[in-house]
Amino acid sequence: MKIYNVSDQEFGTYGRVIKGLDVAELLEALKETPKPDDVIYVASDEKLEACACAEKIAYSLYGGMPIQIGYCNGSNVLLNAVEYHRDSEVNVALTDLILILGREQDIEEDGTYETSKMEAFLVPAGTVVEVYATTLHYAPCNVNGNKFCTAVVLPKGTNTEAPERQNNTEEDKLLFARNKWLIAHKDAKIEGAFEGLKGENLSVE
Repeated sequence: MKIYNVSDQEFGTYGRVIKGLDVAELLEALKETPKPDDVIYVASDEKLEACACAEKIAYSLYGGMPIQIGYCNGSNVLLNAVEYHRDSEVNVALTDLILILGREQDIEEDGTYETSKMEAFLVPAGTVVEVYATTLHYAPCNVNGNKFCTAVVLPKGTNTEAPERQNNTEEDKLLFARNKWLIAHKDAKIEGAFEGLKGENLSVE
């Protein structure tokens, strides 16, 4: 699949590059986080949240709301699923990485989604990007076979244990964790997830 850069105008549909924030301390702290051969996601990490830029990120990008800073690291080449939140997600990339992105507006009424509508974007090392709330995304992918590492900033409590299941709307079947709606590909075999991705399980290889 074609891989754009987040500096390309095509990225404007899905998010924006953030400039002006000094995240050097956060990038240094990310170097100490684990880099497994699969994918690890930690929603909240005390050392990352202790960085001086955390308060500035909360102010400038979340209007002073409580935030959490965690990380997503490892090795991955497949889409596997898409998720979205009710708020933007901010990624601070220690390494080059690729995000495969789509639009929440293209989800069908039955909760299914066609993966052929997605586009891939290179996030260069050191870049801070905001991924809009209406953007479908999941774990980053490798660049040139190298492991990826990124900070993940979200409103506090996001991606933690899901609330007790309710069935008020059609969308409720997608709620997988707190403030996390997920649509999985059948090939990914994600336990408890709604398998609604249609088409190819996209790969960056």
